[in-house]
Amino acid sequence: MATDESTLGRDVAQVNARAKVLGRAQYAGDIQLPGMLHGKVLRSPYPHARIVRIDTSRAEQLPGVKAVLTGANSPATPWGVHHKDRRTLALDVVRFAGQEVAAVAASTEDTARDALDLIDIEYEELAPLLTVDEALAPGAAEVHAGHSNLVHEIAFDRGDVDAGFASAHLVHEATYATHPQYPGYMEPMASVATVDADGRLQVWTATQSAFLVRDRLAKVLQMPASRIRVIQATTGGGFGGKIIEDANSLIAAMLALAARRPVRLVNNRLEDFLACPTSLPERITLKLGMDEGGRIVAKQVDIVADCGAFSGLTPEIMHVSAMRSDNMHRNRNVRSRARLVYTHTPPHGAFRGFGGTQMLFALNSHIDTMARQLGLDPVEVHRRNAIEAGETSVHGWKIGSTGLQQCLSQCVEALDWSAKRARAASSGRLRRGVGVAAAMHVSGNRTIGNWDGSTVMLKVNEDGRVIVHSSEADVGQGAMTMLAQIVAHELNIPLAHVHVALPDTDHSPYCIGTLASRVTIVAGNAAIVAARAAREKLFALASTKLDVPVEQLEIREGCVMVQGAAERRLTLAALAREHIWRHGGHEILVTGSWDAKTQMHDKLMGNVAPAYSFAAQAVEVEVDTETGQVRLVDSFVADDCGKALNPVAVHGQSNGAAAQAIGWALYEQLKLEDGRIANGNFADYTMPTPDSLPALRSGIVESNDPNGPYGAKGASECAILPGAPAIANAVFDAVGVRITELPITPEKVLAGLRALREQKEGAGHA
Repeated sequence: MATDESTLGRDVAQVNARAKVLGRAQYAGDIQLPGMLHGKVLRSPYPHARIVRIDTSRAEQLPGVKAVLTGANSPATPWGVHHKDRRTLALDVVRFAGQEVAAVAASTEDTARDALDLIDIEYEELAPLLTVDEALAPGAAEVHAGHSNLVHEIAFDRGDVDAGFASAHLVHEATYATHPQYPGYMEPMASVATVDADGRLQVWTATQSAFLVRDRLAKVLQMPASRIRVIQATTGGGFGGKIIEDANSLIAAMLALAARRPVRLVNNRLEDFLACPTSLPERITLKLGMDEGGRIVAKQVDIVADCGAFSGLTPEIMHVSAMRSDNMHRNRNVRSRARLVYTHTPPHGAFRGFGGTQMLFALNSHIDTMARQLGLDPVEVHRRNAIEAGETSVHGWKIGSTGLQQCLSQCVEALDWSAKRARAASSGRLRRGVGVAAAMHVSGNRTIGNWDGSTVMLKVNEDGRVIVHSSEADVGQGAMTMLAQIVAHELNIPLAHVHVALPDTDHSPYCIGTLASRVTIVAGNAAIVAARAAREKLFALASTKLDVPVEQLEIREGCVMVQGAAERRLTLAALAREHIWRHGGHEILVTGSWDAKTQMHDKLMGNVAPAYSFAAQAVEVEVDTETGQVRLVDSFVADDCGKALNPVAVHGQSNGAAAQAIGWALYEQLKLEDGRIANGNFADYTMPTPDSLPALRSGIVESNDPNGPYGAKGASECAILPGAPAIANAVFDAVGVRITELPITPEKVLAGLRALREQKEGAGHA
């Protein structure tokens, strides 16, 4: 077919960008409904305490207060992903500082805040377990009575690990520690809930999955799913934090049902720090064996992860840390043990990269260390170990495409790697170094259940323009634009003639949502199916009207026309109208579904994704040996996205991911004091700003995956994975200090430099 209207492969502004920059996009916090109330939540000041007494009478009597909820008069059904271990409002015991204890709905925000102050709660403080070591100690109290503090455990042993280590020329073991990162999205969590005229619950919310929100609401509120409607409002970023691990939409719904009035619940930034799960902190002990050429012959991993007071998605995140990176290499000998532990700290959960960042910090740091000990370029070590297209990994992952080798090539060329690595070491105050790291991620993931598909519904209106319904969420990454591009390409119509509606569980087909870098590959393929079904209907009618076989038709210039006889044509608008206005007619309304031919893992074995993404990053840093300050001088990240359907969007995602990785590595550190978040605001929680970042650069590798739409696969997560270890490796290259515990702070650099001096002085005396 002709493609003169196609935008595929071209830079395209996001289809919802204009609404956002003009302030017309409606976020959940913007929604106003008649008679709307304002919700507020009262949170525990203690990490662990018994609730002795709650008196809400004064709050209930305050003029303007319409509902007051506690654990005693709100739904008791516990929720969670892997373990149902969390009630929406605490009952009897609080398990982290910030846990939701009570909620109110009032006529104004000020009244709601005043009502919180009038709730009288008596607590009996209990000793908290604030670290995994305390929680795992013999005789430790149980965070959840009747359940071990060891929430979840993973263990596997493939190949002959002991023989692999015995054959190794070099064996290295070290322990690494990673810390939690707050998502830092621009829009805090927000929801508006109401009971409509038919008694159905309607919820507008900032989310990455409207249907997962509806499913949880139905289960917790004990309501039929069909009595609940969830609409995804315009969402200002998610990064994993807006899946289904916070309680915002649940509390808004409970208040609306109690008050029988619309309720808006919007977190301020401090509340969002308390409510939103941060990334999972892990302590990783890694042991690798390599032969003389730098090929990995054995790998052993031990992980202890702190999920906080509730588990949420952390078992799945730890699973990723424990095994995903194994599939990046050809090594067949792997052993892993991973333990997830309850503590009395704020819960952790999904974050961009979903467990990959933690393990790849350790693995890439390890590879750099061992490459140096073997006298090899770490880039060459990555190349020698990289799995290739057509191969099957140690865990049964079938690699249909990989551009890792090209990603490495782009990085070393962009950074002038060889020249900078070969330069003479500086002895001055400011010293420079370079570092590199590599990564892999999934595009889709058959682990929630035995389905990892998507359905797109497409309607051709009587003017020949198209409406697309999908419940895959756009949270700023460009999902709506991608769907519009694909439909416009298949029908060869202008992008402006395609409108993608917001996810709405009443009108959109069931989808899982934005997670696991799945939307481009699964929804993109579904959009192709739907658009081609619509084209078939247009062609079938045009074939009758023009009296030619379908094979001789094409779409161009908003018309179906006979190939080679452009004067014989019918407009799409005329065909859409004719499809209705005839005997037995109906509008052109089609659905297209696509489900990856993957498999649920059995004993952690199986091809879980239709495609796998790869990335590499090279950086240059400057380290001030007097202050310990690390300055990022240059960065280049290369992203294997299969096929760049919208290159400018891919670059935006890659550089945004790199910025988050830089923040995690150098600046961001969630600080707890006695279990309480001490820096839950943007004044004290230091995120990278434009003046702390160099001009971020990125490259695209198009490996053209056989399962992807036009070869495309995920392009939003893999690029966050190599940043932190690349920086750590560059710091070592500059000053010889190996930082194994993130973030890389000036204090740690100075401590490392001091230890090096003492070591040299000790050697001199000897």
